[in-house]
Amino acid sequence: MKIFIDANILVSVLNHEYPLFNYSSRILSLADSPNYQIFTSPICLAIAFYFSEKKSGRKLAKKKLEVLCDKVKSTLVDQEIVQSAIHNPKILDFEDGLEYYSAIHSGCGIILTEDKTDFYFAELPVLNSQEFVRRYFGK
Repeated sequence: MKIFIDANILVSVLNHEYPLFNYSSRILSLADSPNYQIFTSPICLAIAFYFSEKKSGRKLAKKKLEVLCDKVKSTLVDQEIVQSAIHNPKILDFEDGLEYYSAIHSGCGIILTEDKTDFYFAELPVLNSQEFVRRYFGK
C-alpha cells in the first residue's frame, strides 16, 4: 500500500505533538514494513522542517529531517502536477492541489492528513491518523 503523508502529520512526529504523536508515529513506522510505502512531497518536508526548526533549532531539525527522509519517499512536483493543480476548478488551495496530484502521480492510494477538509476535492480516500490506525490496526 502506498500512503501519502501530509505535512501536519510529519510535524506531529518531528515535534512530538501529543496526543497525535501516538498515531502519526505508528503510521511512519510502517515505512519499515515491506507491505507499505510512505510518501510525502518536498513541499511537506519544507513545511515540516520549518516547524521543527522553530521548536528544536536548525541543527536538530536537520538531523530529524535526515532520519525522516531515510524512511519516507519523496514525490515529484513537476510541470504536469503544477498544471493539474492549476486547472482543476475544484481546487481552491494551490498547495493542497500540488500535494494531491503528486500523491496520485506516485501511485498513492490514500492520503493521510489532520485537515481532511483541505482535500474535499479528492477522489482518493482521505483519513486522519487516528482513523487510519483504527481501520488498519484495529485499535
